[in-house]
Amino acid sequence: MIPTRAPLRRIVTALAGGIVLAASTPARAADDSAAPYWASLSKDQTNMRVGPGREYRINWVYVRKGLPVKVLRVMGGWRLVQDPDGARGWMLAQFLSRARSGLVKGSVTPIRADANGGGAVLWRAAPGVQGALGDCRDGWCAFDIGGRKGFVAQDAVWGAGTP
Repeated sequence: MIPTRAPLRRIVTALAGGIVLAASTPARAADDSAAPYWASLSKDQTNMRVGPGREYRINWVYVRKGLPVKVLRVMGGWRLVQDPDGARGWMLAQFLSRARSGLVKGSVTPIRADANGGGAVLWRAAPGVQGALGDCRDGWCAFDIGGRKGFVAQDAVWGAGTP
């Protein structure tokens, strides 16, 4: 049996329609121009420079993948960032991730079982402990420290809240 052109025409029309639809839909990429925003280091080693270019000297070398940073400004492929200690400098965007992370600040902080701050204290996290940050509601954030999950007070974590 020899195929007719009708099924082929329907396939081509469907493909063309899909291409037009995909081209007309706005890209869902993160809008990096909308600074400030939270980010985290995506590599095991990341350089912070004094200016937005490779010709500027390196001010800091970070060796802590997942460290939360605040992106303050965007310039081409470079981001002006601030680390948890307040140091500011420029990093290449390719070394940053939009994956949210947080760093316990201040003092030893209880990690609780419930999202409302109630429930049992599952464990306590020391200042400087880093974890994956989930949704924050009513002053409490989901927090995952190496697979141990619970909830932490939003004001006890650097990287939570409005940047």
